[in-house]
Parts: sequence; C-alpha cells; structure tokens
Amino acid sequence: MADVSVMILVGGVSSRMGTNKALLPIGGISILQRVVTAALSVGQDVLLITGDPGPYRDLKLPTIPDIRPHYGPLMGLYSGLMAAQHELALLLACDMPFVSGPLLHHMVALAPGYDIVIPRTEDGLHPLHALYRRSTCLPAIEQAIDRGQRRMVSFFGQMRLRELDAAEIAAADPAGLALMNVNTPADLAAARAYAVGQGAQDD
Repeated sequence: MADVSVMILVGGVSSRMGTNKALLPIGGISILQRVVTAALSVGQDVLLITGDPGPYRDLKLPTIPDIRPHYGPLMGLYSGLMAAQHELALLLACDMPFVSGPLLHHMVALAPGYDIVIPRTEDGLHPLHALYRRSTCLPAIEQAIDRGQRRMVSFFGQMRLRELDAAEIAAADPAGLALMNVNTPADLAAARAYAVGQGAQDD
C-alpha cells in the first residue's frame, strides 16, 4: 500500500443526468463505490470532497467541504490537499465507473521528481484523474485562486508535469475505460452495457 491520499470530488445533481450520478448503480454497484474501491487499492487515506455529506454517510469516509464554497473543482482540489495526510494525493472524479487500480499505481510509481502526474488523451489533459504533490501544488493553487483563476490547469505552468501518453495508459488499462465519465443517460447506458458484458448484474 502506497503512502498516498486519494481525494474523490463528489458533486451534487448533474444537470445533464438530472440526478446525483455518483449514486447511480452500474453492475449493481454505485459509481462512487466503484471509485472508492479503486482508491482503497492504492491508499487508505480516502477523502470525499463534498459540501453535502448526507448521501454518502454509509461509506464511512471523511468528508471535506470546500474552504471557499462555489469556487469549482480547483477549490475542491485545494481543500482536499489541505486535508490529505500524505505528500502525494490522487484526485478522482466521482463519475468514473471503471477507474483502474493498475493505472493509479503506475501514476504513483512515476511521482518521484514531479509535481503532477496526469494522463493526456486526444481529449487533452485529465486533471480530475491526476496525482498532485501537496507541498508544491498547494501554494501554486492558492496563488491562482487569489488571482481569481478557477481553471484546473491555471497553475500547471509552474509545475513539473509528467504526462502519460496513450500507449502508457493502454498498457495499464487495456479496456480503455479508466478515464470514462458518466455525464449523460447515454453514457450511463453504455457503461451498464459494458458491465453486463463483463458478467456484472444488470441494473
């Protein structure tokens, strides 16, 4: 088990989904529980970043509210890093049902010498599936927030980045689904179909 914290960014009702997508079942297991299971394969310090802990009490995990509410995912990352026990901390979105433990472990192994380890695909960088170094990222994020910046990548220019390319990602995640987000009913249907194809219970 690595000395790494895992921060899961948990939002509320998704406008495109019309409900709290973190709690939607895929293969009989909620998307959030799937993310938590992958997180626990990497480290035991797992934090839920949310302003509404009520729906997640059954998970018995610490919940961390944003230090400044309504400031977006960058504030969620900042708040999570402030609460994390370890120097290295993974940030994961709550709507990624096929998060890959092997990919997370590979990212942690790449951390020495870098401030951020992050996948890059044809869609660009994936800051909501990335590893952050607490001691260097916190002050840089704080400066970005003080400048009124809210984009997740607003502080990346000051950081030592290790980007994972498509070949590296595929080696750890042959199915190619680790970075999939469930944002719409169509995404949910596709994820459920894949889970059933893998022998999971239908929802």
